Amino acid sequence: MSKLPHIGTTIFTVMSQLANEHKAINLSQGFPNFPVDEALKDIVAKRCKEEIHQYLPMAGFAPLLEKIAVLTQKSYRRTVNPVAEILITAGATEGIFSSIQALVNKGEEVIVLDPSYDCYEAPILLCHAKPIRIPLHDDYTPDWESIGGAMNEKTRMIIVNNPHNPSGKIWTEGDFLALEKLLDSHPNVLVLADEVYEYITFERPHLSVHERPKLQDRSIVISSFGKSFHITGWKIGYTIAPAPLMDEIKKVHQFVVFSVNSLAQIAINDYLDSVAVAQLGSFYQIKRDYFRNLLAQTRLELLPCEGTYFQTVSYAAVSDLDDLAFARQLTTAFGVAAIPVSVFRADKKDLKHLRFCFAKDEATLAEAGKRLALL
Repeated sequence: MSKLPHIGTTIFTVMSQLANEHKAINLSQGFPNFPVDEALKDIVAKRCKEEIHQYLPMAGFAPLLEKIAVLTQKSYRRTVNPVAEILITAGATEGIFSSIQALVNKGEEVIVLDPSYDCYEAPILLCHAKPIRIPLHDDYTPDWESIGGAMNEKTRMIIVNNPHNPSGKIWTEGDFLALEKLLDSHPNVLVLADEVYEYITFERPHLSVHERPKLQDRSIVISSFGKSFHITGWKIGYTIAPAPLMDEIKKVHQFVVFSVNSLAQIAINDYLDSVAVAQLGSFYQIKRDYFRNLLAQTRLELLPCEGTYFQTVSYAAVSDLDDLAFARQLTTAFGVAAIPVSVFRADKKDLKHLRFCFAKDEATLAEAGKRLALL
């Protein structure tokens, strides 16, 4: 009997396969198609000739842990203990999985804000816990009244994703104040903060759980080198949590992967000496603005994009099809693949929204814009 009977092939795989079959431009799956920084590739080429190919310590390469602590202090003015409070993970997904497995127990409840990334629900179910899926407002802002109404003595965790995938929205100061007020009434609830797009924000700065003293002692923050440095295939990220929580997460992590790729860790450690993460937002804003200018010439309605490398649009003026059917039609008939947003929701509410990934080179985006103008 399946432990996850309702979970099938992920929509990302489905749409990517459809794009391949129809030779469509794949703006569905969230991975860049432009070259990795030559400086990083040079580091890998040099380091791979050295004898660094055996297991590293379970928690991570010590110099890299130190540099993450420095980066966290520089970015958010938070001091963390690199030995006790930081863990290198096999991508953000493993950090999320190990954290939920370690900290959520049978019969407990975890609040998930929809639309939500599909890796949240499965580890909750594997704990024999219950995901409580609370829809965001239609403009993708948190519905604090509904969230508060769902919290009770069984609530163990709330998962927040900021900047938000798929919408590109970022939280405000008011959102954090609302969360803190709720947690004052529920002292046993933990926060799992998925902040993998933390360095990809535009007009407004990213506000992090790291900057909230009231949340730090009860939060697990997930970050991604794969997203930040557009090296998604490396599957490497990191988790920061207070020592008592991290001790439990490490117990799971050591039996999921034990330790993460040694060459990747050492290469990123070297790369952090020269890369300026604060400039990533500007890098992606150029791509966002270019893509938005292309879409402005189509019948699609642009929705706000405050962070991430995703652009959400409404196609309500184009078609009455549901979003999954329209995404398929867009791929097969117009040669551009996107993700239908309803698949991120438990209630499957269809707002006629699609998500495009603009982490592509200019030629790819230009051709996609030309095809979308034919709608």
